[in-house]
Amino acid sequence: MDAGKLREMEIPELHKKLAEFREELFKLRFQHSVGQLKNTARIPYVKKTIARILTIMREKQLEIE
Repeated sequence: MDAGKLREMEIPELHKKLAEFREELFKLRFQHSVGQLKNTARIPYVKKTIARILTIMREKQLEIE
């Protein structure tokens, strides 16, 4: 998910997306440890997306203050 789309979202929507991506990362790590993960490139993508969401959430919080 690109930063432009994330910046258009409100903070509650970002919280929801963050929870979804964290859950996906958990599932990907579990699949990787069991040896069932086929697309290993998805793990860094999800981690970077989580970082983007957290960064944008912080920017929005600073705008409010």
